[in-house]
Formats: sequence, structure tokens, C-alpha cells
Amino acid sequence: MRSETPAAPVNDSAPGDGLVKAGVVVFAIGALATLVTVAPLFLGTDPFPTVAYCVSMLMGVGFALAGAGVLRSIAAQRRQARGGPAAPVQAR
Repeated sequence: MRSETPAAPVNDSAPGDGLVKAGVVVFAIGALATLVTVAPLFLGTDPFPTVAYCVSMLMGVGFALAGAGVLRSIAAQRRQARGGPAAPVQAR
């Protein structure tokens, strides 16, 4: 029986996947920064400097990046369904 793995690697990544992955990473960094900046409020210690609160805004930036990736993926799938000229062909 022959191996079912194709000889050439198949590119299964859709347009927008990179933006979604980057958005998840940026969101996670922002969420961690948010937890760190909120902790002094519960622990009764001195609050962090303003820069720490600015880093926590990365949570929204990551959410926007992931949303842009999803919208890009949707647009590519719609173009492919319509049979548009920019429809990527994947070799299987």
C-alpha cells in the first residue's frame, strides 16, 4: 500500500490565517498585561506605571487583527465561490 501523504506539501492555509494567528498572540499578550495591571488593585500595592496600562490595550489590537483576518478569509471564500479571477487553486 502506498503512503497517502502527498509528495509535494499542500498549502492548507487560507488567506487571513496569519492575521488570525498574530491576533491571538497579541490578544494573549494584552490579556496577560491586563491581569498584571489589575492585580495591584486587589493586592493593595502601588499601581504600575502608565506604560503597563498601554500594553494592556494590545488586547483590543489583537482582537481587531483577528477580526481582520476572519474578514479577509470570508472575502477570499466568497471570491472562490463566485469563481472570481483571484480564486486561489490548491493542488491536492
